[in-house]
This record gives sequence, C-alpha cells and structure tokens, in this order.
Amino acid sequence: MPGGRPPRLAAGRARALGLPTRGTTAPNRLRRVDRWLTGTQAALLRAADDPLVVDLGYGASPVTAIELHDRLRAVCPSVRVLGLELDPERVAAAQAAARPPGLAFARGGFELAGRRPFVIRAMNVLRQYAEHDVEPAWRTLRSRLAPGGLLLEGTCDEIGRRACWFALPADGPGTLTLSAHLPSLERPSELAERLPKALIARNTPGEPIHALFVALDAAWERAASYAPFGPRTRWSQAVSALHAEGWPIHRTPRRWRLGELTLRWPPPEVR
Repeated sequence: MPGGRPPRLAAGRARALGLPTRGTTAPNRLRRVDRWLTGTQAALLRAADDPLVVDLGYGASPVTAIELHDRLRAVCPSVRVLGLELDPERVAAAQAAARPPGLAFARGGFELAGRRPFVIRAMNVLRQYAEHDVEPAWRTLRSRLAPGGLLLEGTCDEIGRRACWFALPADGPGTLTLSAHLPSLERPSELAERLPKALIARNTPGEPIHALFVALDAAWERAASYAPFGPRTRWSQAVSALHAEGWPIHRTPRRWRLGELTLRWPPPEVR
C-alpha cells in the first residue's frame, strides 16, 4: 500500500487527530465484530494488565459503545470501554450513558486521548478517508496499543448484516475477517461492498482480495447441493473447500457456522 500524509488535525484546543465521522449509527450495527471479539479474544482481554478498549468514532449516538461494554463485560468483568469522538456535542450527549469506571466517553481522535488501550475498535471510521491516508492512520493507532493489543478496523452496512474488518497487532501481519448474515446472502462477493478502505478499490483482477472473492463464489456454487441443509452448512462447506485449496483460513468451523471467515492478510500466493 502506498504511503501518504499524516491524518489531518481537527480544529480545537485538544488538537485531536482525525476528521469527524458522519455519525451514522444504530443498535446492533456492530454486533458481528463484537461477537468475533468476545468469541476469539476473551482470554487475551482477561489476561491483560489493563483491559481497556477504545471505541473510536462511536457516532452521533453512544449505543454501539454501550453494547460493546455490555458484551465484553460478560466475558471480562474488569473491562473498561472508552468511547472517543471529535465532536464535543456528541461527547456531551453521551455522558448520560456513562457508567464509571467501566464505560466512559471523552473527546479524542487517532491520538486516543493519550491512552494506550489493549483493543481499538475503529469501525466505519476510515471509510471517508483517501486510500493513501489509511496506512498512516494504522501506524498512528498501532503505535498507541498496549503490549499484545489489537486494532480492529473495517466497515459494515447500516444494519450490521455485512461486515469486513482487519485485526492488526502493533507490528507484524494481521487477519481479515468477512462476516455475513447468511440467510440474506446470495453470493459471498456481496461482501465486497463492505470491504475496509484499504481494500475497497483493490477488488480488481490481479489483486489478492479479488482472487479471494472469485474463489469463494466458486466454492459457494459448488456447495449448492448443501443448500437444503441451510445456509450455514453451505457456507461452512465453501469455506472448508477454500481452506483445502491452500488459502490461509483459520480452521474454526464453529465460527464458520456464524457466517465468518478469518484468514491471514495479506495471504501468501495461493496456487
């Protein structure tokens, strides 16, 4: 990915890094990434010295930050969630939903209000940026993670039926997860509309993400005979076929049945 200029500074005394989001949000919009987080990262959260999770750019309503706190608390009672927004009016409106010390809201952007969280959830934040701004934003956010921490960055649709996100450690390769409401999915490549900003323009022939969707659609078609057993079974068969072809997909059949697919990204060349 090409480099780019650092993220712009928002106006204000705190000189918070970033640009205000559109603020669009809705209950349960981020349930898929939350379910992945509670299902795959709970043990790491419980083992963290300070299980602080930042919900970056939570939007005009604090509802998704509240849901994140409730869901994480079920698997890690000591978790703390901090919702950050650049718009002071959004921060002020969210204070009524705060539950100190477990759930708080503050003004902040990519500088994370000076915190070093174990997890950063930044969904639908970078969608409005140019592609060349994504890597600098990643570098800034990853540099502020606590040891062993993780950045979750991606995009979802307005009602949370389609979602794609990266899970990026402070350094080294990360993973890409595709997640879909399977009963409403006609073809896996429908998820391409919700790719993270770093990939949305790269879904073209010759690019790994394009090859992934071509292979996944083909496997989905070959698994059509499993459709009478339900979309979960068909999806699981398709993902299993890709795994057998050499795609570096995490072998987690239980999560496949939830409509997920997680693989190392970027992947090595698949023959």
